[in-house]
Amino acid sequence: MRYPEQTTAEDRSRDRREALAAIADAMPQMVWSTRPDGFHDYYNARWYEFTGVPDGSTDGEGWNDMFHPEDQERAWARWRHSLKTGEPYEIEYRLRRHDGVYRWTLGRAMPLRNEAGEIVRWYGTCTDIDDLKRMEQAKELLSQELSHRIKNIFAVVSALIALSARRFPEAKDFAAAVRTRINALARAHEFVRPHTESSRPTVGSMTLHAFLSDLFKAYAGPDGAARVRLTGDDASFDDQAATSVALLFHELATNAAKYGALSTEGGWVDLDTRRTDDRFVLSWTENGGPPLAGEPERAGFGASLATLSVEGQLGGRLTRTWVREGLRVVADLPATALARRRAALNVASMTSG
Repeated sequence: MRYPEQTTAEDRSRDRREALAAIADAMPQMVWSTRPDGFHDYYNARWYEFTGVPDGSTDGEGWNDMFHPEDQERAWARWRHSLKTGEPYEIEYRLRRHDGVYRWTLGRAMPLRNEAGEIVRWYGTCTDIDDLKRMEQAKELLSQELSHRIKNIFAVVSALIALSARRFPEAKDFAAAVRTRINALARAHEFVRPHTESSRPTVGSMTLHAFLSDLFKAYAGPDGAARVRLTGDDASFDDQAATSVALLFHELATNAAKYGALSTEGGWVDLDTRRTDDRFVLSWTENGGPPLAGEPERAGFGASLATLSVEGQLGGRLTRTWVREGLRVVADLPATALARRRAALNVASMTSG
């Protein structure tokens, strides 16, 4: 019997290795380890159970043969990058199960460094995410189908309004205004709806500036130059805010084209967007249009709709100032109003942390 004081450093090292191996074998994930140069020399029992390969057959570079042929070069490139830079390794690939079926797997690895900062070992895991992938694909397919149906509804409603206007010529102007609002909503939906890579909008990423730039293309000058000039801070943008923002700026741009700065050849609009602490402020300033005599005697439907969009839907404040040089409109919003889902995720992550 060996007493504690008689235990050698070699014995203690062996005991630690055995304890770590027991822990690794108890994990649901496949666990592996490599030397600093990336040579794989350890896999836990879960790896061999999943793959069904003989012990030691995937040591060294043999692991890559277990991946789907279409994923092998990509996995190699990502692993070589991590070995070269010391950056954590993370990739999704299809791993061959013992029955020959390829399953989507999340591979991750982190380097272990010594006191000098040198990598002495890499420790990694493989997690079967195939079921999750299939659920995500099914959800995406459902979202695409729902979005397609919504898009068709917008088109049908717009067509019905046009047909009705033919029967009632006296409602022509009203019908045209309603159709333009519906088209603005349809454009907002098209921009922020769930997309695949092939159906993604060509206007750019899902940001406020990208969305507004696309919305204002219809008001560009004869040479294609933007007449609504965007400046300031961009922001994340999602479908929670798209409808309200689309209605607000559609009304402002439409009125500017009829009566304001965009109704004259040399007029333009400055739209500045600023993030200040917990607020996001959008300032619309018309320039070069017909001189204004003052505030209108009554607010039209469009003005009421814009106010409802900002104050009722986005939880902000909308102010209008009629000065001789042109209309000034300020929408003061909570900073989280434009991307509520991302804000909720941020709060959740802070809470869980």
